[in-house]
Parts: sequence; structure tokens; C-alpha cells
Amino acid sequence: MVASVASVVLQVACVVGPRYSRPSVQVPSAYKELPQDEKTQSQWKLAQPNDAMTRGKWWEVFGDPSLNELEEKTISSNQNIAAAAASFLVARSLVRQARAQYFPTVSTNPSIINARPSLGEIGGLTGSSSGFKLKAYTDYSLPFDASWEPDFWGRIRNTVRGNVYAAQASAADLENVRLSEQAELAADYYELRAQDSLKQILSSTVVAYQETLELTQSLYRAGLGSDEAVAQAEAQLKAAQAQETDIEVLRSQYEHAIAVLIGQPASTFSLPAQALEAKPPATPPGVPSELLQRRPDIAAAERAVAQANAQIGVAKTAYFPAVLLSGSAGFGNTSVSNWFTWPSRFWSLGPSLAETIFDAGLRRATVRQFRANYDLTVANYRETVLVAFQQVEDNLASLRILSQAIGQQEAAVEAAARSLQEATVRYKAGVDPYLNVITAQTTLLNDQQTAVNYREQEMVASVQLIKALGGGWDVARIPSPQEIRAQTSPSSSSTH
Repeated sequence: MVASVASVVLQVACVVGPRYSRPSVQVPSAYKELPQDEKTQSQWKLAQPNDAMTRGKWWEVFGDPSLNELEEKTISSNQNIAAAAASFLVARSLVRQARAQYFPTVSTNPSIINARPSLGEIGGLTGSSSGFKLKAYTDYSLPFDASWEPDFWGRIRNTVRGNVYAAQASAADLENVRLSEQAELAADYYELRAQDSLKQILSSTVVAYQETLELTQSLYRAGLGSDEAVAQAEAQLKAAQAQETDIEVLRSQYEHAIAVLIGQPASTFSLPAQALEAKPPATPPGVPSELLQRRPDIAAAERAVAQANAQIGVAKTAYFPAVLLSGSAGFGNTSVSNWFTWPSRFWSLGPSLAETIFDAGLRRATVRQFRANYDLTVANYRETVLVAFQQVEDNLASLRILSQAIGQQEAAVEAAARSLQEATVRYKAGVDPYLNVITAQTTLLNDQQTAVNYREQEMVASVQLIKALGGGWDVARIPSPQEIRAQTSPSSSSTH
């Protein structure tokens, strides 16, 4: 009878909840900040179907062996990546927990109890008024209890589905953390190399200023110069030496930051000095629509929307009755020798149904809560997409503008070098005062430092553009629901 009823109900069972579809977003047809001039168009262009895009180890496009080595250490030793990987394992375990609800729960509670009842507990009798004596006895019991909740309304299916979506979002979050840490390492690396270049410039400047000081001292001793010029040259030399020393502060901070990113104590890590000589690699940005597939944070936000949609279905199942099939069977006897005999058997089986009659609007409020949460995730998803387009446009604009600024600044450095050369010649000839030399030297140093800063910004913008484009990642790398379920099957369980 019970089996017949269950069969009929299962045939009409359904999954309660809205059908999921990816939220619509506004996608531009092209990036606005793509360079238009022929010089830069060859480097930043729309990707064609046969273009070789960066995949996997995207940092290798920079062609720097030191950076490659550091990035490999980040993959294996970065603690933020390790934490994100552990979060993914947690999410995957939650899928296994939810899937366990598909199956019956079986438990046992064997017991051997020795007891003696009280006469006062049996109808209020006492030892003096009853005509009988109660003896102590031992009860041997081996019960097995089983219960199962048929998923008539899809509560369990929606729960599993929501946890699978959460696991997919966690997998995308892991990729996003990995990409962020790798990009942060590359940016810090090139900022450190920029400090090395500034250090090199200042070291050369200190040498030049030292030679100029010796020149002013020689002219002063020969009666062709003044003590004021000597004092000015000495002050300028000391100021340059102070700047050279101060460079070490920021370089040390970048070096320490890199140590943390590769999972190594800052006290045990050092990076040999090397001037910044890298050039931005050619990385086709592709078309904007590809960004939805190539950004792990966008994928994670979209999976969060899917999870929120499934949670609405879970909340709606509260309107329907909960059916529970339960049974119990086992052996019980007061004699150990007869414990497992056929007459000692016992069993019980039957369904139960629970339905909320009045809850003062609790279920309705819960459904509204999850609908509002769904709207929240949709807004977050669309905002993530908008920010992604902004980041691509920002870095495309930075690279386009910096490319022009670097060329202009290099011309300024050449002009400042010529000006210094002329001022030095005129000072030696006694035509111009030493102040002209100081002015030319200061201009050259400032222009050289500015040129290095522009090159540093260009390399960081290149790294950030690759990050904004997803670093060569694509949405196909998210485990599919079938793969998640395969990973959470009992046969795939393992200890870590």
C-alpha cells in the first residue's frame, strides 16, 4: 500500500522554483580606447580567429626568466591561493553533503541493559501489599532504524543544484585569486626593476656630480672660480647621494611584498638588482563579448546568480508537505541465547506527513528574501561586467597615452643632455655662471627619472591589461555540474 502511494506521488513530483537563465548585460561592439595610429595599432589590435592568445602561463609573454621563476613559486606556495583552493574543497564537500539526502539514512543502536523495576512504579503497589516479587532482568536489543524523505517537490534537487553552482563559483574564485596574485607579483616585480633603474641613474648622477665638484674646486684653487660654486656643487652632490640612498626604502618594500606573494619570509628573500629594460608584449584584447568568458570574476558572479535562483526553489518547497518514510527492525530478548531467534524479531514501517498550517507569513517572507537576494546577485553580476569593461578601457588608454608620453620624454632627456653639455662647456670657458650648470643637471636628472616612471607605468598597465582580459583564462575551465558530481561521489572521496 505504502509503495503504491509513493509510486503515484513520485510520478507527479516536480521541481519547484523558477527556471534559470543568465541575466542579460549590455556589451559594447568594440573597445573605445583601442589606438588608432598605425604605430601602435600593430601592437594593440582586435584579435583574429588565428591570433595566438596568452593561455595558462601568461607572464611568459614578457620573456623574463626571473619573473617566470617567481610566478612558478607563486603557483605552488602563495597562501592566498592555498586558502582559495581549500575554500573550493569546502564547497565541493557541501555538494557531497547535499547529495547524501537523496538516499535513506540507516542507523543502529545496540544495547544490553540490566534493570530491576520498582514496585512503586507499577500501579502504585508496594512490597507489603502486592503478593508478588519483581526480579532484575537483562534486555538484549539490536535495532536498525531507517528513514528516507522522497524528493517530491525538488527541495533536495534544488539544494544540490545550488551547492553545485556554489562550487563552480568557488572554482572561479580560485582562478580569480590565482590571477590576482600572479598579476600583483608581476606589477611589484616591474616596480622593483624601476627602482633599480632609478638607482642606476642616481649612481651615475652622483659620479657626474662628484666630477663636477672636483672641477669647481680646481677652478677655485686656480682663481678662476668662486667658493660659492664649490658650495653649490657640494650641496647638489649630497642631495643626489641622499636620493640614491632613499631609493632603497621603496625597493626593499617591493622585495618584501614579492617574498610574501611567493610564500617566503621576507627575511630570507632577496632579488639581485637589474635595470628595467622590458617592453610591453603584444596582447590582442579581442572583442568585448569575449570578456564574459575570459574573466573568472565574471564567471563567479554569474554562478552566484544561478545559486541564488536555486535557493528560491528551495524556499518555495516549504509550501508543500514533507513526506518521510521510516522503518525499524531488529532483534530483542531478555535471554542472550534467544537474542537472534526468529520469535525475537520486531519491525515497524510507515509514512508520515508534516504540513505547516499557519506560520504568520514566514514562508512568504522567506521566498521574498531569496528573490531579493537573487536580484542582488544579478546587480552584482552586471556591476562586475561593467567594471571589467572599465578596467580594459583604462589600461588600453594608459598604454596608448604612455606610449606617446615615453617618446616625448625620451626626446626631452636627449635635449636636457645636450643642454647640460653646452652649459658645462660655457662654464669651463668662464662665459656662464655655475648656476646654469646646476639648472641643466637638475633638469636632466628630473627628465631621466620621469622617463623611468613612465616606463614603469607602461609595464604595470600591460600587466593590468592582461589581468583585465582574464589572463588567458576561459570559462570552460570551470568544472561542469557533471564533473562536480563525479568529484563528490563516494568513490572519489579522499583525505587531505
